[in-house]
Amino acid sequence: MARALVLGAGLSGSLVAALLSRGATRPLQLAVWDQAADSGGRMVTARSPHDPRCTVDLGAQYITCTPYYAKKHHRFYDELLACGVLKPLTAPIDGMVTKEGDCNFVAPGGISSIINHYLKESGAELCFGQRVTHISLRNGTWEVISESGSSEQFDLVVLTIPVPQILQLQGDIVHLISESQRQQLESVSYSSRYALGLFYEAGTKIDVPWAGQYISCNPCIRFISIDNKKRDIDSPEIGPSLVIHTTVPFGLAYLEHRAEDVQALILQQLENVWPGLPPPVATTCRKWRYSQVTNAVTNDPGQMTVHHRPFLVCGGDGFTQSNFDGCLTSALCVLEALKTHI
Repeated sequence: MARALVLGAGLSGSLVAALLSRGATRPLQLAVWDQAADSGGRMVTARSPHDPRCTVDLGAQYITCTPYYAKKHHRFYDELLACGVLKPLTAPIDGMVTKEGDCNFVAPGGISSIINHYLKESGAELCFGQRVTHISLRNGTWEVISESGSSEQFDLVVLTIPVPQILQLQGDIVHLISESQRQQLESVSYSSRYALGLFYEAGTKIDVPWAGQYISCNPCIRFISIDNKKRDIDSPEIGPSLVIHTTVPFGLAYLEHRAEDVQALILQQLENVWPGLPPPVATTCRKWRYSQVTNAVTNDPGQMTVHHRPFLVCGGDGFTQSNFDGCLTSALCVLEALKTHI
């Protein structure tokens, strides 16, 4: 039985894993690895340490579908809506710009439930806390070595990690990436920002008319969401939760600072934006070094095939755009490149 590894358990990786499982015409043993402690990537949902039912989306907040993709990717949207993973966004978001015909969706179970849906469908063996350092050819297969020194062999490898992390990999992959491919990969750039989640006790009142608000005149804060309200969760037993996303310039300026120090700065600015906000019972601060793609690979839309027989393919939003449809487009392109192999 062929062994396949998808490196990266974010949206692109989970979609690739699900599509590989759907499309395989011969037995395939599938594994998904990620260096993080859990799945989600930049679509992660954090839980309060006091009440796991109180959650906050630290990455993507909602999904916007244009008329073009509503038609092209309708079977994926229909599936997620039918099983309750997605539902229309009905809560008011101040300052949100929506073009005619666009549809916005939220994930009632948190944005990471989309990733978990696809990972469950894939049936893949999941391994977290697995940072890969080397990928090399060994007797017609890929030897994948992790930071701990352990190694495993795979017949097929798909890389969906951020492009700078692909370029950091050592082993034969360094020489297998052609000069033109390396130039394309090095041209990819990302924005950076922080996300701060605030958790509150049940019964805490946060009385504003909106569920989310874009901030246009603060050097630190760009977006605030009352996350439970955004997802239409109204339970007296579950406390409210907030997420604050910083501006890109702030994220870049404080990229190498300690998370505790950055959190203190964000809270200071939050007091200016929202005076009198009740103190939370718990917080979580996440640094997004690779937040959204600002320049994607242009000459290999959707994917980049580094090696045939055995296959090694790169995909993800670095090859398209940073949204649901961009990741789905890339996953479909990866599947198309691999269809003769699986």
